[in-house]
Amino acid sequence: MSLTRRCSRTACGRPAVHTLTYVYADQTAVLGPLATYAEPHAYDLCDLHAERLSAPRGWDVLRLAADPAAAGPTTDDLLALADAVREAARPAPVTVTRPAAETGREVARKGHLRMLTTD
Repeated sequence: MSLTRRCSRTACGRPAVHTLTYVYADQTAVLGPLATYAEPHAYDLCDLHAERLSAPRGWDVLRLAADPAAAGPTTDDLLALADAVREAARPAPVTVTRPAAETGREVARKGHLRMLTTD
């Protein structure tokens, strides 16, 4: 008994041949050949739904053509995709800036707020 993956679209029973992933940081939808393994944040699509795919307004759709000579994704492809996902998930660095030299003196404080006078 062979277990083929089906299209992720509701009520579609066609076999999946493409995988759709999103790179939220770049506002890009990436549609490529069927991934080797089903991933929780990727969507498997049949030819019909892959052809009709549209992205939200302001987003780009990157359609990766399947290499007919390749039997599946290469190790380089999988590593590049994993690196892109890790980069997109990495939080932006937080920079703490110190205020310029304060003028005046502190006359009141409430929590982290201070009231200064400009004598």
